[in-house]
Amino acid sequence: MKRETLILEAGRADRQYWRDLWKYRELLYFLAYRDVAVHYKQTFIGAAWAIIRPLATAAILTIVFRRVAKLEADGDAWYPLFVLCGMMVWQFFAVFLSDSANSLVTNANLVSKIYFPRMLVPLSTIGVPLVDLLVLVPILGIMLAVDGTLPSWKIVFAPIFLLLAALTATGFGLFLCALNVKYRDVRYALPFIVQLGVYISPIGYATSRVPEIYQLLFHLNPLVFVIDGMRWSILGVGDPFLGSGWLVSLSVIALSLVIGVRYFRQTEKTFADMI
Repeated sequence: MKRETLILEAGRADRQYWRDLWKYRELLYFLAYRDVAVHYKQTFIGAAWAIIRPLATAAILTIVFRRVAKLEADGDAWYPLFVLCGMMVWQFFAVFLSDSANSLVTNANLVSKIYFPRMLVPLSTIGVPLVDLLVLVPILGIMLAVDGTLPSWKIVFAPIFLLLAALTATGFGLFLCALNVKYRDVRYALPFIVQLGVYISPIGYATSRVPEIYQLLFHLNPLVFVIDGMRWSILGVGDPFLGSGWLVSLSVIALSLVIGVRYFRQTEKTFADMI
């Protein structure tokens, strides 16, 4: 096996940061694997929590928005299936965002002792939400079969919308992760923000129910386009590209990614001292 010698010198991290990020990709895989292995350790029902949580939330949202508020799904989609499709995307985003925002603090010993591109730590937290999503996919398939819904060719776009959800969580996650090192209030505020996001995202209701005058404002939440796109690709309902709201959501995703990476890189040198 070829051994590489790591030479630490002034300015090296800035000059070769992205090269080092690729060179240390095995550490990314190891950290992701460790998180998945530890996530459900010593739990009684294990990975079943990945199914119970979104199904329970979807059931509550169905009662609140369908039974109480009398809202309808787009097209002729079965309402529980409509909600679950949105809930899958939201859970993937929310878990990735929360775990990445707290990742440096929970890995303080690793960050303060050895050199490696610190961005690997928040990026590696994608492992748990991705595995949770894969566990939930068969349940979605069963519900599609029960409803008699057969996805069309549009389903090939589903991974693209999932990637957009991951990029959104990455952008916001990197920013909050760096901010959390300096201000620990972030970890207390984040659960409230995530909970609020369930109601300001079109999980229990359709985007078409939002008045036209508020559509652009509503699409400042990038998950609006992502959730609508996932439903369009899997259930064939709605049109995520209707109007110009989708351009607003894509702009927010791109901006969050640029700001998140930039802020993380600017503050990365102080992590070992502050953490």
